[in-house]
Amino acid sequence: MVSEQLIEQVVDDQKALIQNKSIGTPRNINYKRLLKTSQIVVITGIRRCGKSTLLHQIANNYKDFLYINFDDERLFNFELADFQNLMLIFKKRSSTKNIFIDEIQNVQNWERFIRRIFDEDYKIYITGSNSKLLSSELATHLTGRYLKIELFPFSFGEYIKHKNIEISPLTSDIKANVLKAFDEYLLVGGFPGFPLNNDISYIQQIFEDILYKDLIARFEIRNIKTFKQLAHYLITNFTKEISYNSLKNCLTLSNVNTIKDYIDYLQQAYLVFECYKYDYSLKKQIVYNKKIFCIDNGLQKSISFNFSNNFGHLLENMIFIELRRKSPQVYFYKTVQNYEVDFVVQDNELQLFQVCYSIEDEKTYEREKRALIVAMKELNIQSSTILSYNNEALIKTDSGNINVIPAWKWLINRNLA
Repeated sequence: MVSEQLIEQVVDDQKALIQNKSIGTPRNINYKRLLKTSQIVVITGIRRCGKSTLLHQIANNYKDFLYINFDDERLFNFELADFQNLMLIFKKRSSTKNIFIDEIQNVQNWERFIRRIFDEDYKIYITGSNSKLLSSELATHLTGRYLKIELFPFSFGEYIKHKNIEISPLTSDIKANVLKAFDEYLLVGGFPGFPLNNDISYIQQIFEDILYKDLIARFEIRNIKTFKQLAHYLITNFTKEISYNSLKNCLTLSNVNTIKDYIDYLQQAYLVFECYKYDYSLKKQIVYNKKIFCIDNGLQKSISFNFSNNFGHLLENMIFIELRRKSPQVYFYKTVQNYEVDFVVQDNELQLFQVCYSIEDEKTYEREKRALIVAMKELNIQSSTILSYNNEALIKTDSGNINVIPAWKWLINRNLA
């Protein structure tokens, strides 16, 4: 329990703080849709990716609103019963029915309160840092009543907005600025606070907070050392295939299910993503090795054991995150001849993507092209894409066209779409 006086103090402090906060960089989302919907708006994403700023941007469209952030140590003991006092405090301050709640997953059984005030016709916006936990609670108590938005660190399009780089018209000088920003983004990633701090410890602290506050404490993980070793291993070996059994043996665990659980926890916190092999057989997808990708290149470099800049892997990871940002159906593909295509995206139609830092080397060019040609035949797809650092071309083949596009241009166009 938390005293009514303390809740009142927190509400006043936080409202003053958010009202004095700058609006920040607009995100590439449909703000009008969020404002018009009658559903509960649920914003999930990794810590420090900008969820609170997005709430503030949405709240700025209202003359008045109510706000509380449960990622405040003074509310550590807040319980379900305390919501009644919170609502009394809110009603004393305003008659508005617009409520914004940050990091709501910190309160157990929060979904029962949200269901009640939703039925009382409140317009509700909530954020949380744990995707699966929020999803299970929403599915149980709020089915059909919510609109879920996944927020990631800045996309490249958002990053250049953040740096106030104009992209139209694309003169040679502006292109040079865009390429310079792309080089930075490839290495430092898109956490909104990092450009302000320019301090590697900032992202390292985010990683530690996620491990200890969001995962180890919440899931009561006892083997902390092994859990941290696994997290470091996966992020260090991003873009590579993994085997649950190999990881189990490497970490000297007795049960492969522990590995599966640990990886699931890391995914829930948006630290890593498992990428499955595309196959018409769901069983084959499940049993085949997975590839691991990291939420952000800057985070990967900050906590990785590998200190070299592998630009090819960084570019591949960046492209995966951009694809995953807009679609949960992202896979890799192996042809019958075992040629690998980096990504298959399953939306309205299948799309094939190969990521190659440069196609100027003849062997590399032929390898990437061959894999796409075979995959297009096997999957009956008429076109595909190679994303490179700065190559651009159209390759016509008997299987279909292959578009070679500079990654920076493709990323910007996705932000404009």
